[in-house]
Amino acid sequence: MIELDEHRVELTAYCYRMLGSGFEAEDAVQETLVRAWRHRERFDEGRSALRSWLYSIATNVCLDMLRSPQRRARAMDLAPAARPGTSLGRPLPEHTWVQPVPDSRILPANGDPAELAVLRESVRLAFVAALQNLPPRQRAVLILRDVLRWRADEVAALLDSTTASVNSALHRARATLAGADLGPPGGFDPLDERQRSLLDRYVAAFERHDVETLVAVLHEDATMSMPPFTWWLRGREDLAAVLRAPGQPCENDRLLPAAANGCPAFGQYRDGHGFALVVLELRGERIANTTTFLDAPRLFPLFGLPMSFPEPARTT
Repeated sequence: MIELDEHRVELTAYCYRMLGSGFEAEDAVQETLVRAWRHRERFDEGRSALRSWLYSIATNVCLDMLRSPQRRARAMDLAPAARPGTSLGRPLPEHTWVQPVPDSRILPANGDPAELAVLRESVRLAFVAALQNLPPRQRAVLILRDVLRWRADEVAALLDSTTASVNSALHRARATLAGADLGPPGGFDPLDERQRSLLDRYVAAFERHDVETLVAVLHEDATMSMPPFTWWLRGREDLAAVLRAPGQPCENDRLLPAAANGCPAFGQYRDGHGFALVVLELRGERIANTTTFLDAPRLFPLFGLPMSFPEPARTT
């Protein structure tokens, strides 16, 4: 009997890079495993061949799902940076955005630290958004060759193509990504003591609405965005102006830790109820990017976050 579910995490990571949505990746993997199970009698080879067969099915599922011309993006891919005081504008549909995904769904629980570092970088929001600029088959080639380290002949067999065609697609994909603004590495593997201290300071300052400390932990060219709005800011001065504006609604909000896209993340709670998922990218001892996804009812169950902030245990 073939074992399919043990491949779920790596297949989810592959489909997430292809599709840019944790929800769509889960759907794609489920369809992959269903198709594999239905046709299991056709498969009687070894373990490595099973993995290749599953990736072949997953690739076809993703290519089918990518027939729509709509591509997912980040706010900075869609509009220039806003100025403090400008309105958020009109929200755009969910399918516009690269969506976050929990680390637990896409990263192995154990593994070689160097390999995990590469995998974390390959699921960062900026990298996944850049992948969406590639035609779907080029996208598959680049992920399989440069992220998963498959040989060109293995990719050619999977795509029913030739090695020359795969190498040509990889060259074009690399050229496209070379022009993308990926920023510096922003994941963590694992957090060092200074970064843990940074996050502790961030959480304490956020929950106290201590603006001066929040500004102090930002990188000089930090960015802030809030999907589903194209509004975003770049630069510590502009972020500070927004944080210092009177009547900030986030006063008294609370945070619960999570992990998304190889980065620290937090569930944000307002008036005790789930409000947003905040994903942070760190650069050294500063916060380089803050993405606040304003879709708690959909995202919190995916991340295993409660919809209400947990009350402290009562002591007797």
